Amino acid sequence: MFKYSYESPFGLLTLAEENNKLTNCNFGNSPKLPQNAEIKETKLIKEAWLQLQQYFNGYRKTFELPLAPQGTTFQQAAWQALLTIPYGQTASYKDMAVKISNPKACRAIGMANNKNPIGIIIPCHRVIGSNGKLVGYAGGLDIKQKLLELEKFHSL
Repeated sequence: MFKYSYESPFGLLTLAEENNKLTNCNFGNSPKLPQNAEIKETKLIKEAWLQLQQYFNGYRKTFELPLAPQGTTFQQAAWQALLTIPYGQTASYKDMAVKISNPKACRAIGMANNKNPIGIIIPCHRVIGSNGKLVGYAGGLDIKQKLLELEKFHSL
């Protein structure tokens, strides 16, 4: 397992990989990051960083990376559903619960999003409250707002 950190427009981002699949993309020194990983800028981590830079600059709307987020079956389903939210758009927690055929699981969707180990790339920042308000984001609501603004700006 390897990890490497970069300074992004939104603060420190740390990427991690295991078995040639991306396992983490987290802000700062998130507790979600593997503590036992060797610090090394691998080919995959470099490619993920390149794609993230393209995203930050408005040139990339989707990511093309092998992903391996670690989580429960429910979390995996919730994270897969996040990948269906188009760039520049948002969905509510209820929308996401319905998408995974569990319409009463709004809070559980929120908890799964909070545990998302591959932020930005698996776009949990695109999930908002049913009333349209920004709620919950592991990177902080200010970063969530900026990511949404970035996507809205580049969607015009």
